Amino acid sequence: MNGRKFKNKFDLYRFLDLKRQEIFLELKKAAKEIGISEEHKGKIGATGAISSTHSTLRKEVIKEVTESMKKVINSAVYLEKLRDLIKDVYGDNYDATPVSTCEAALWVCFDSLVTPAFQGRGDKSIVRYIVPYEKHLHHHGAYGRPFPPKYKDLFSDRGVTAGELGFYGKRLENLETVIVPLVGAKYEVHGIKEFTTPLLLGVNAKESYQKIKTTAERHADKLAAFASLGYDLPGYGYGEKDDKGAPLLQKYLGKLSKEYDIPYIVDNAWGLPIIGTDLRQTNASLILYSMDKVAGAPTSGLIIGEEEYMINILRALGMHSQRYGIKKAYGKAAYVTLDPGKEAIAGQVATLSQIKEDPSIISKPLEELYNITLEVFESFPLRDKLVISKSLNSFAVEINYEKTWDEGRVGIPIFTIEDMYAGSNLIQEGMKVMGIIPTIAYDANIMLSPGLGTLDEEGNLIHENAEIVVKAIYKILEIFGKYVGLF
Repeated sequence: MNGRKFKNKFDLYRFLDLKRQEIFLELKKAAKEIGISEEHKGKIGATGAISSTHSTLRKEVIKEVTESMKKVINSAVYLEKLRDLIKDVYGDNYDATPVSTCEAALWVCFDSLVTPAFQGRGDKSIVRYIVPYEKHLHHHGAYGRPFPPKYKDLFSDRGVTAGELGFYGKRLENLETVIVPLVGAKYEVHGIKEFTTPLLLGVNAKESYQKIKTTAERHADKLAAFASLGYDLPGYGYGEKDDKGAPLLQKYLGKLSKEYDIPYIVDNAWGLPIIGTDLRQTNASLILYSMDKVAGAPTSGLIIGEEEYMINILRALGMHSQRYGIKKAYGKAAYVTLDPGKEAIAGQVATLSQIKEDPSIISKPLEELYNITLEVFESFPLRDKLVISKSLNSFAVEINYEKTWDEGRVGIPIFTIEDMYAGSNLIQEGMKVMGIIPTIAYDANIMLSPGLGTLDEEGNLIHENAEIVVKAIYKILEIFGKYVGLF
């Protein structure tokens, strides 16, 4: 394939689509060469979890969940344990509550804290919240109608409208999302299913803050919240940090939220409480987690936040207080659909206690995976164009290759999130062909995290399996590089 010239990106992605089966045959051959056996296939992953394949639980967590199943006990007992644990770590000004998923956490936060009141005479007011134009925006940026109107169909194929990929009624009434492009980011069209791709390595936090601040001033009379991701990786636009490791852009958003006296909601689905992004350092009001992603807890979500806001959340969930002299309740209220159940809360308590008492259960396998990745990719032909980072918050190693497109050159193909949903993300589809459970791998960004088949029941990294996974990612990028004539 060396020396092939493409007229444009459209020509490149059309060529790759036509060559799909040929590429997959090469990947199948490569899978055998690097030792992916029939026993491995579908049993090892490049991720700690995905929404359809949840994380495996560590031995101690399984024990606690199993014990909780045998007990006749009110779920409020486990709720109180969870809240005590979070207050011990974050302080008495913070509180927590479990929910069924991270998306449930987003739903109750936006519905309870951001939408206008529905009681009272006259027409409802319209309010707005501000988000930076970043990755995964269809989660935390899709609860309002996108504004300005040029973004109105930004989420039409995923996560917003009813259907296979949709969340019925996700766009809340009389709420708008003000989307602000980040300074230094590139918003380019890529993919077989063409779509705008946020490329965020070059984000300038201070200049982006000034742009968001100006936008906030323009919408001040309708402003109800700020929101963003909680990740701390350069490929997500959060490479600039303070001396304590807090992402500067998140700190600036938190600062603005305090000036406007409105909540800053942080979607940290692929993140860890206690040892990850700290809302006290970023001035966030609420930080939300998918506890079955990288924490290794049962399928559930978690909200940690300032008490001022958590009271409203707890009330909405029926977990605040009850009449007739009962101090605390575990009720149903309006959001009964978001209840995670007794066993999930018990599992959260066990998981968080373990992380609190022994952070090395996360840091050790992460460091080992990072070192394996550096070693495997040391000989990659375009190694100087790869940015390989690690994140304790996301329990992940990030491989970003957007620099392969520097100076107008054709680089390693960039597939979009729309490609993922359409089945035309050939990197993720290639992982499946090789027998690897796929990870997040779009927008020139690949996230590797320990978990599915790469951790044992004690939480230790299984080096042989982890190395196989990293070598599979290497081969995928190498083969695509050859197909577009990079080497």
